[in-house]
Amino acid sequence: MTVEVHVELRASGAVDAVKRDDIMVIIDVLRCSSTIIVALANGASEIIPASTIGKAKELKKRHPNYVLAGERRGLMPQGFELGNSPREFTSEKIYGKGIILTTTNGTKAFEIAKDARPVFVGSFLNAEAAGKAVYVGAKKNSRGISLIACGRAGRLSIEDFACAGTILEMMPTDKLTLSDGAHAALFASKGAGENVAALLCSSEHGRYLKSIGLTKDIEFCSQMNRYTNVPVFEEGRIYTGGFSRHKTTNH
Repeated sequence: MTVEVHVELRASGAVDAVKRDDIMVIIDVLRCSSTIIVALANGASEIIPASTIGKAKELKKRHPNYVLAGERRGLMPQGFELGNSPREFTSEKIYGKGIILTTTNGTKAFEIAKDARPVFVGSFLNAEAAGKAVYVGAKKNSRGISLIACGRAGRLSIEDFACAGTILEMMPTDKLTLSDGAHAALFASKGAGENVAALLCSSEHGRYLKSIGLTKDIEFCSQMNRYTNVPVFEEGRIYTGGFSRHKTTNH
């Protein structure tokens, strides 16, 4: 019996994934999912995603010791403690702490998927581990897989789409039944090859991040399989799942 795999092209695609009762991977390479992976690898106790700045501030009132982090248009909102750069989330700043995170696109997908489980978090940084984790879970529980390429402003983002294909490449593809979207994502990832950084830099959002001085974030997020932790979203919180070690020490 093969595992059915769908790739959704925007955060709202999580609605269809929930209806199918699929195991999900939420992908927002630049930069939400990459930041979550790094923060948990560097010792954050948990992350609470919030879809709006207002909700994030309300959560901060309820959890005053948590770090308030996030972005709008790539920049840290006024009154926040950290932005959405994975390079900011060092062990010195976040070890042992909870984080409240709000981003333009990625955290909205978590809100849509709040009643689903399990929901994993993937990016190029942990593509191999994420692919293995979601395939094992789907096979064991006889369920399908949905890779949610969050996109940008309701549109496809090539970096998220190609990352979905890269995660697919880490699964035994001869044991999968792929939707047309999943087939296309595989073509995108193979087309990018090993030059992930060039793909990210040339994408719409990559060009925007470069324009506001965040080229180093793009370079960081383009690293393949630097981490092996696979964050899990459950009951409104994100924590490190079963694959909890990362290959590198603090950066």
